[in-house]
Amino acid sequence: MNNKIKVGYLPLYIKLYDDSNPHERDSMVDYMEMLIRMLESQGLEIVRTDEICRIKPEFDRAAEKFNNADVDAVITQNLAYSPSLESIKAILSLKAPIVVFDTTPDYRLSKVQQYYDGISPNHGIHGVQDLTNMLKQNGKPYYLCVGHALHSNVVSEVVSMCRAAAAAKFFKKETVGSVGGSFTGMGDFLVSEEHYKKAIGPEVKYMTPEVVKKFIAQVSEKEIDAEIASDRQKYDVQVNDEKSYRASTKSGLAIRKWMEAEKIDSCTVNFLTLDKCGLPKMPFVECCKILGTRHGYAGEGDVLTAGLVGALMSIYPETSFTEMFCPDWEEDLILLSHMGESNPNLSQWKPLVTDTKFNYNSCGDTTAMYNCYRPGNVVYVNLAPMGDRFSMIITEAKIVDAGLRNGVYGKATQGWLKPCKPIREFLKEYSEAGGTHHSAMVYNGNAEEIKAFGKMLGFDIVEIK
Repeated sequence: MNNKIKVGYLPLYIKLYDDSNPHERDSMVDYMEMLIRMLESQGLEIVRTDEICRIKPEFDRAAEKFNNADVDAVITQNLAYSPSLESIKAILSLKAPIVVFDTTPDYRLSKVQQYYDGISPNHGIHGVQDLTNMLKQNGKPYYLCVGHALHSNVVSEVVSMCRAAAAAKFFKKETVGSVGGSFTGMGDFLVSEEHYKKAIGPEVKYMTPEVVKKFIAQVSEKEIDAEIASDRQKYDVQVNDEKSYRASTKSGLAIRKWMEAEKIDSCTVNFLTLDKCGLPKMPFVECCKILGTRHGYAGEGDVLTAGLVGALMSIYPETSFTEMFCPDWEEDLILLSHMGESNPNLSQWKPLVTDTKFNYNSCGDTTAMYNCYRPGNVVYVNLAPMGDRFSMIITEAKIVDAGLRNGVYGKATQGWLKPCKPIREFLKEYSEAGGTHHSAMVYNGNAEEIKAFGKMLGFDIVEIK
């Protein structure tokens, strides 16, 4: 997974000023250079134009360069006023989202005695207004970040929008693996492979019996020994049935080899039907490891949420697949749980690997990993099909320190979610919005950034707050 965020930086200027005074732009360019250094310090890789852009041919060359470089976003900065008809055709041709950086060099103007001298370097805001009007007229989305670089958080906002763009681009290009196909009768998150590809972009690959046979044969006993030894170092392993443990590890390693060979970014496993694929055991432990290695995952054949988790994971490594299971009406808490699939990096304690009863398919009992989510601030994100469109529900919440005293640690993965409002109101709003029962949970997420990610993908955003 390449997590470097590559963005184009487009400076807008006017030839009229160069014709009248070629040095007019010097202080503005100095400010631009400072901004670029600030953005680079926050992790962006800047692709520069070959010139300060003023007229159509220069903007055309810049747009071609950015498109050829396959940048994640393009940042525009008006060094001064720039007539929009010089740039708009080129900007409309950009494939990446547009982040409009609305800023000027001087923080103070009205209290400066010779404020007139500050007009030339600080009047880029009406160039922004010309540009954004034209973008709006043409139906081109843009993401506006406004403020002074040293006296606001605007630089971080620009970086945030670029991160959102990178995640959206990742989702569009994802490859999602499906082991066992979709869960019969489970309709809320079900999307056809064709609609998924057309509306968002991911490609779905299936682990058929022929594929299972190929990759199971590649798993050696030595590899199983090494994987179990690694488990014993990382986790609290309390396994009695070593034969079952080895079989489930073999299943997991076969899936891992398949994902590596096919360059699969995210995966889902349908526990009901994986035996029909030919896997010896339900690989719960490997499902957790998929999440722990910054790949997307969702249970029960859910390719949609698996892709969502993978996209969010590309910028937020502390992300997990989860489900709301049960309400605690008295404490205003919701139990998050699942059979044995969660991100082990988010565990409050050392994750437990142990025997688990399993009678949902012919594979029989297996081994699973359980943990209790650690306390912290989270953004809960749900992606729901709505006919030809998708709704993305976003809400900020907390995982509280309920832990062992309230849980069933050692029997199921768990976490206690404290929503932003009483659960009777929260659950009502969530289901009125059509939220599904599979979601992503992001620790220390930025809700505005995630909303922008959804908007860049054309989702209808529903925020519960």
